[in-house]
Amino acid sequence: MAISSFIPTVWSETLLTQLDREYIGVRNCNRDFEGDIKDKGSAVKIGSIGNISVFNYTKDTDMNSPESLSDSAMTLTIDQAKAFNFQIDDIDRAQAQPKLMQAAMGQAAAALAEVADKYVYSLYSNADSANIITVDDLQVDTAIDLIVDAREKLLANGVNSNIPTALEITPEVAAVLLRAKILNASDNAGAFENGLLGKLIGFDIYVSPNVAKDGGHHKCIARTKRAVAFAEQLNEVEAYRPESRFADALKGLHLYGAKLVYPSEYIVLDIGLGA
Repeated sequence: MAISSFIPTVWSETLLTQLDREYIGVRNCNRDFEGDIKDKGSAVKIGSIGNISVFNYTKDTDMNSPESLSDSAMTLTIDQAKAFNFQIDDIDRAQAQPKLMQAAMGQAAAALAEVADKYVYSLYSNADSANIITVDDLQVDTAIDLIVDAREKLLANGVNSNIPTALEITPEVAAVLLRAKILNASDNAGAFENGLLGKLIGFDIYVSPNVAKDGGHHKCIARTKRAVAFAEQLNEVEAYRPESRFADALKGLHLYGAKLVYPSEYIVLDIGLGA
């Protein structure tokens, strides 16, 4: 058996592709800031540019000198390190049978994605208190009002109506929306794929069991798709031979971090469902 024939880069890319398919919370983050992530504790710089002024233009009149744009930088710390480690009868044979390896990698991807999504949704605790909408007993006939309130809050915070936004809810809250039949009137072609429940009032509505719950309340999130930054890297994917087993094994390290970078574009819907 030639374990050296295992190609880490190929299977790392395979796992990352499958992770992307499994993500819901991570999928709705800004992932443009991924940099050189070597280990837990690494830092990724997030740059942003200040506002640009608009002024009245007068024909045949010189404009003022161009304004200097201010920029700022935040640091996203890679504070999560999650690993997987599984064995199969023979890695070389598994690579000759792609379905077996794909199934194993798919399960690893699903497990890693679940943990990463839960981490992203845990950021609700960092939301500004002014951006929390609390409903103690959501009912079918008030569900639409709650979504309208979330949209109104984002607009009031300066979020342009053409900026992509997502509403992420628990399965229990999704059941209320479905009973209210408010999604029936919207264009929901492709709904129920990758957690997408439908579209309503400018939101792509996603349902995920990983959306946080606390104290009996569901911490659903309405946000732009740049409000949270997420950076990841899959490190150290390697095959090895366990000393005490007649088997080959595969292990890998998933490093990532997330940060709320646009607080005004992140609304927490603190929802109770009553008895």
